[in-house]
Amino acid sequence: MESRVELAVQKFEQGYNCCQAVFATYADLFGMTEEEALKLSSPMGGGIGRMREVCGAVSATALLEGLKEGNTNPVDKEAQGRTYETVRRIADRFKEENGSIICRDLLGIAAKEKSATPSERTKEYYSSRPCTGLVASAARIVEEELFADVQ
Repeated sequence: MESRVELAVQKFEQGYNCCQAVFATYADLFGMTEEEALKLSSPMGGGIGRMREVCGAVSATALLEGLKEGNTNPVDKEAQGRTYETVRRIADRFKEENGSIICRDLLGIAAKEKSATPSERTKEYYSSRPCTGLVASAARIVEEELFADVQ
């Protein structure tokens, strides 16, 4: 598979949130339309609803793992365990590269945002936040962990 990391970055720079940028970049590999992918992933941006919890780019990696290997049988604990192991491995790699998987830690924010309204995307916004690099990091990790076997 040709790398899509730059496509994920472009989506983020077009104004999509971090989760949308990563998730929608790869969701077509599972038969999802871009519209479906953008809708499904939209609430996860800003650390889930802009609460600054788990980084949306990290949430996208978990959603993609679910599409790839997610368990649909509630009694198959081994399958669920394999999915959890993959999600943990991806999260650990992201944390190792970026210092945290928590949005507010990555942004240097002390607490949950008071407003749910996203910030305006300006040149200053992009230059003052690490989000573009975080999207690229998550996309690269997804390719290495989930799609290394895709031609």
